[in-house]
Amino acid sequence: MKSFHHTAAAPPRTSQRPLLRLLALAGLGPLTLLSATAQEAGYGYGGLSVGQSRSRIDEARLLSSRMGAGMSLTTLDRDRTATGYKALLGYQMSDMWAIEGGYFNLGRFNFGGDVTPPGRLNGSLRAQGFNADLVARVPLTQNLSALARVGGIYGRTNDHFEGSGSAQPINTSPTTRGKGYKAGLGLNYAISSTLSVRAEAERYRVYDAIGGRGNINLVSVGLVMPFDSPRPAPRRSEAPAPMPVMAQAEPPMVMPPPAPPALQVVMAPPPPPPPPPAPPQRQRVSFSAESLFGFDNAVVRPEGRSALDGFSAQTRGLTFEQINVEGYTDRLGTERYNQNLSQQRADAVKAYLVSSGGLTAGKITATGHGESKPITLLADCRGTQASARLIACLQPDRRVEIEVVGSR
Repeated sequence: MKSFHHTAAAPPRTSQRPLLRLLALAGLGPLTLLSATAQEAGYGYGGLSVGQSRSRIDEARLLSSRMGAGMSLTTLDRDRTATGYKALLGYQMSDMWAIEGGYFNLGRFNFGGDVTPPGRLNGSLRAQGFNADLVARVPLTQNLSALARVGGIYGRTNDHFEGSGSAQPINTSPTTRGKGYKAGLGLNYAISSTLSVRAEAERYRVYDAIGGRGNINLVSVGLVMPFDSPRPAPRRSEAPAPMPVMAQAEPPMVMPPPAPPALQVVMAPPPPPPPPPAPPQRQRVSFSAESLFGFDNAVVRPEGRSALDGFSAQTRGLTFEQINVEGYTDRLGTERYNQNLSQQRADAVKAYLVSSGGLTAGKITATGHGESKPITLLADCRGTQASARLIACLQPDRRVEIEVVGSR
């Protein structure tokens, strides 16, 4: 069955063509505007879904069209369910809008019936083709979104007929190619930043091989994976902030003992007791995660090594009791994933300070705090989807802080 243009046997459908043209123009206008304004936030993705399809076609009309003169259909049986699947490629233009194109196969539907004079006629129908959709996404929770789609299809419907007795079909394998339209609703759940699960219900408006129109509904579940993640918009280059300099405690001033009077032998008073040692100084340094690591990565980049080398140089000559390395992430992604990422980044910084900075591993602790201590406020950085604007707003939360406790 198909949403397709029929040939000579099909009734004229001139009334459908203006509707299809209006739908195409209505879809292309927003697509052109959105694609021009959302280039920086866009990213591509792909997916595959499988489910059950159910047909709504006129099987009796299909069988009657294959019978010769003087024959009539007396009974009708049909199997209206089949297994369908679809593969898609999409482009997320903004937080709300995306475009998708792909291939669909709605499965095979069997039907048949007894005829008079005595005989039996069996038939089957297959529908497959390509689609292009406009998809709207509305966030419901941090990971769950509602989907709505509308689009056009172009494909092929293959019918096949076999008969016995007096039922010898006319044209046993008619085929139609043409266009139609589709619509659907669904839910999308982001398991992580690299994998989502979709559940959708869609209706495909198609034409069968003799020009009759019908619907095929597909209820499917599938996986969607992005090809890349949205990246923050580029910023103006700024001179790197100078490394903080450790404050050096000045030695206490000791007053010399009073000089004895001239020509007098006087025992000098005992020197005053030495002053108590100065309490250890605490110094905290914060590094942006982007300056040390790549996006969603825990390997120290060359630029990050330079920053850590500068920090190590500041600690030379310092008698330190402890160095605490703390990793933080923003609130995007699952709590478990962010906790693991922050711990991996803290461990990577500790390993580099030990291997390249020559610091003592036993005096360095590495702790990941995940998204538990954000600097930004929810009122300032709104949203739940990982858009370029939201990622840029949450940048202060993605950081590594190093606290040194020691003295010179």
